[in-house]
Amino acid sequence: MFDQASLYRGASRKDKQKGRHHGLSQQKRQEIKEAFELFDTDGSGTIDAKELNVAMRALGFEMTEEQINQMIADVDKDGSGAIDFDEFVHMMTAKIGERDTKEELMKAFQIIDQDNNGKISANDIKRIAKELGEHFSEKDIQDMIEEADRDHDGEVSIEEFMRMMKKTTYGY
Repeated sequence: MFDQASLYRGASRKDKQKGRHHGLSQQKRQEIKEAFELFDTDGSGTIDAKELNVAMRALGFEMTEEQINQMIADVDKDGSGAIDFDEFVHMMTAKIGERDTKEELMKAFQIIDQDNNGKISANDIKRIAKELGEHFSEKDIQDMIEEADRDHDGEVSIEEFMRMMKKTTYGY
């Protein structure tokens, strides 16, 4: 009876604050919680490197051992070598944001690459500029391509586009 009564009181303010994580949807938060509980195999309330690697794969991320260890180091405040649930949510929110951004950039590339040849050409840029009501000189267009075109083939590949967009958007 006492246990049921405590269920009806609702979460404390502290618990409610813990539940609000970085603007994630309720469904995504629930998926992360389930992954954490599933991969906290020893019930310790923390996930170590081995458990984290399995959890990340289950959530759709392929990562190297080095990347996993770096992720833990980035959020492991007490130096225990493992992460608790709040640290896991924070880390996963960042990873989901990265994936969403990558998907948006992929869609943008596909819109510009009208002939679907996997490259953005000067003609692709002219066409999209015209659709947007912009006008660029031949030199402007050539400068845009040259800035992103690392292999100097005169066109911008998806990899070059992603690198350029990350550089201009995030500064790296």
